[in-house]
Amino acid sequence: MKESVSSLRITVGRNDEDYTSIQEALNAVPYGIKAEIVISSGYYNEKLFSDKDDLTLRGVGKVVVANSDAAYEILDRNTKRGTFRSYTAFFSGRKLLIENMTIMNGAGEGSDAGQAIALYLDAEDAELRNVRLLGHQDTLFLSPLPDEERERNGFYGPRHLLPRERRRSIFRNCYIEGTVDFIFGGGDALFENSEIRSIGKGYVTAPSGKKNWTGLVFARCSFTSSCAEEGSVYLMRPWRKEGKSTFISCSFGSHIKGSGFTPWPGREDEMDECTFLLNNCSFSAEVAVDGKHRLENEDAAAILSLFS
Repeated sequence: MKESVSSLRITVGRNDEDYTSIQEALNAVPYGIKAEIVISSGYYNEKLFSDKDDLTLRGVGKVVVANSDAAYEILDRNTKRGTFRSYTAFFSGRKLLIENMTIMNGAGEGSDAGQAIALYLDAEDAELRNVRLLGHQDTLFLSPLPDEERERNGFYGPRHLLPRERRRSIFRNCYIEGTVDFIFGGGDALFENSEIRSIGKGYVTAPSGKKNWTGLVFARCSFTSSCAEEGSVYLMRPWRKEGKSTFISCSFGSHIKGSGFTPWPGREDEMDECTFLLNNCSFSAEVAVDGKHRLENEDAAAILSLFS
């Protein structure tokens, strides 16, 4: 009888590695096996889909995964690809760690291509370290989807028929860029010591989680831009009325609008149900933070402890 395998280590690259593509390596991993995939330097023009129990992806050197699918593309039955089939990489499963990689959607400006997700993250418990996410509109989606669509087939894609389950992720020392709603979704997520870069006017976050969930939390992050005009970027517009975004000890460039957040178009009556909080943040200009958005130090510490 063969001895059962409890873990795997697989290599990817263009030389003597086990596989030449990342998707081939993912396909080789049985669901219930803990696996580490080590990826050698290179540009991998791939669209990734992964649903594994306990997976680590580790880049060595400069590893770039790139695709350019976008929402406005016309596919089968003369329908659009839509937001949630545009991803460059989709990761689900129980546990996920990604290190030292760039994931890119190169479709371009949202006004031309529509939404174009670089990373669709649906793992129960995920951690990303030193990961770069590049895109324009909707760069990073954090599952779950909202309970209901606002337009027919608006959620068409992975997992849209399944129950909405709470997800948790941590981003450490990462770089995320985009324009419109480029960090969005219902998942609980901590972004720590990361650079959040606007490459045009727009909105950084579009949260859609539940009121009793944690939402999107940014701790010691730098919000930067080299091209967005002064005051042309909002930190948040809630995608659903209970969406939450919290900013702790962050620094904001002049491109960030002083008021911080704005309603979703046509949903102005829902603004009082969303949560937008600031604690010890610094703006490039003097900004008077409304008291109802000010988070006390002990409450900030309690929120961060939820991710420890």
